[in-house]
Amino acid sequence: MSKKASPEPKNRAPEKYLSPMVANDPQRCILCKRCTRVCSEWMGEDTIEAGNRGVNTVIGTYGGWLNCSQCGNCIEVCPTGTLLDGVYRHETRPWELDQTVSTDVYGSDGMQISIGSRGGKVHRIVARDRYVNGLNGEFLDVKARFGHEFIDHKDRVKTPLVRYAKGGKLIPATWDHAIGLIAEKFAANEGSVGVIASPRLTNESLFTLGRFAKNAAKGPIGVDDRGDMSAFFANMSAPLATHREIRYAKTIVLIGGEPEEEQTYTAKQMRQAVRNGGANLVVVNDTPINLAHQAATQFIHIAPNSYDAFVLYFLGGLDGGSAAAKLGVDASELDAFQKVIEGTQGDLVIMAGNELSPEAQAVIAGSAGRIASDSGRVLLHPLPLYNNSVGAIDILPDADTAANAIAGSKALLIAGSLQNPELLRNKDFVVVQELFETETTAFADVVLPAASFAEVDGTFTNNAGNVQRVRKAIDPLHQAKPDWMITNLIAREMGADLGIESSASGVFRQLADSVAAYEGLRYPALKDESNPVQAKYSVGEHDVAVAVDALRKNVEGLGAPGEKIRATPRIGHKLHRLTTMTSKTPQFHLLAHGNPKPENLLLSPLEQFDLDGKPKPEGMAEAAAVGAEDRANLGGR
Repeated sequence: MSKKASPEPKNRAPEKYLSPMVANDPQRCILCKRCTRVCSEWMGEDTIEAGNRGVNTVIGTYGGWLNCSQCGNCIEVCPTGTLLDGVYRHETRPWELDQTVSTDVYGSDGMQISIGSRGGKVHRIVARDRYVNGLNGEFLDVKARFGHEFIDHKDRVKTPLVRYAKGGKLIPATWDHAIGLIAEKFAANEGSVGVIASPRLTNESLFTLGRFAKNAAKGPIGVDDRGDMSAFFANMSAPLATHREIRYAKTIVLIGGEPEEEQTYTAKQMRQAVRNGGANLVVVNDTPINLAHQAATQFIHIAPNSYDAFVLYFLGGLDGGSAAAKLGVDASELDAFQKVIEGTQGDLVIMAGNELSPEAQAVIAGSAGRIASDSGRVLLHPLPLYNNSVGAIDILPDADTAANAIAGSKALLIAGSLQNPELLRNKDFVVVQELFETETTAFADVVLPAASFAEVDGTFTNNAGNVQRVRKAIDPLHQAKPDWMITNLIAREMGADLGIESSASGVFRQLADSVAAYEGLRYPALKDESNPVQAKYSVGEHDVAVAVDALRKNVEGLGAPGEKIRATPRIGHKLHRLTTMTSKTPQFHLLAHGNPKPENLLLSPLEQFDLDGKPKPEGMAEAAAVGAEDRANLGGR
């Protein structure tokens, strides 16, 4: 009697975690290797790869733990659900979610997203391409994909809050009472009421704040942008490069900035331009950023704070020998750079980081047009910090810095939070429109609950000048209202008519009729984000002689090159930092505290660590109860 052959063992591996953001159900894997390709080709990180050979091949990572930017693009492209969103995992069935196409609230790239909501709660965010083609395809970064739990967080400001005495507590109040008190106090400080706008607000809210400052407050207005690039936009001699044009450029010159941390989609297009298009990428930086290792064909490692000298050299205001001495580089490096520029056959894209001085920004933007030749165009691409930094420049061209506007005011209306709240000390009366109580609201006499980007209609403008829709996915939570609506309510109570319409589309129509670059735009024209609409910026010859003189003085004042920065920043050192919004997603705390690897990968890292990255004793006990042998015995007979 023949012996019966034993059946092929079933693939019954349990789900495990590869990081706080990425979970893995290996029994679903079909080894398509889409995840490994995006990790290599898009991100240049190569942290996830196939291991073993033949029938034993599995998708994993060295040491079993992902130490990367945590972009989650491996999750996005996985066709079988092998890789899972560690923030959203098993909350709902995907087909139960209502999908709303909108724009990322974090970075200036303006990535298109699809907000998945159900019953007034946002459950997850994916790239728009999953449903309709968007400008960023299937690409998102860690903040756009995972940093959305602030939207319906329990700490949201739920009702207007009033502080009746300096040093007292904020007490809940009605909207009517709060608005009436604000109008009374602002009237008492007429002519000395300042307005501060956040570059995270929609264009519609910025426009309303501008009208409020002019017609109601009659005081200064400032924009609180840590990396102001208004000098760049005021002097453009060449068009802005779209992200598609970056992808197919022949030469890209990056001066300053760290796009792999702050403008992630721009960085992805740069990497693909080099890897898939054979482009030249010249990185000029005083820090050996990761992009210099991942994709650069030439890295010019300059001395700290010497960007002004490179800009002056690049645009013909400084000879090679003098420039090399100021920059702390060998003259041959600059010669090689010039050969790359002269040999470019196709588009040349010049990128400017937000840390460049206003003079350097003006000279780059105003002189770039002279470099153009018959062999290709010259295009510009600025790297502002925030999701609507560009919109703030467009809508409020005459705005001052936040510090100057605050210094000249006794009372203030602040939409958002400040980089330096200490500026508010000793002010007579402060009103803050915010989602959460922050260091800024600690100085506020009245706090008004603002709606999040998922609760409003509006527009953002990205770093390529694309004007893009923000769409309401859920109703405003609690008693929150859109920022533009709050500002208009205050103005009406003060007896000032801002002429603002009662809908976001109406406000945008008024905005477009008032801002030359947006002339003729309406919401229906912005419907197709797969073909985004670019604002019509004034491009031409600009007299930058004054800026060149100032730049030359700055360069003459540079001393001998200091010691260079040698250390490469860790991946995620800016992407993973805790902010008012990202801190509301618990997993970001683990990333910000070193992304510790847990004892047991079958349990959520949040079960095993406190938010400061320190192990939980009770979590360790629970992890010890589920060991490696449980994997072998899973589903045992």
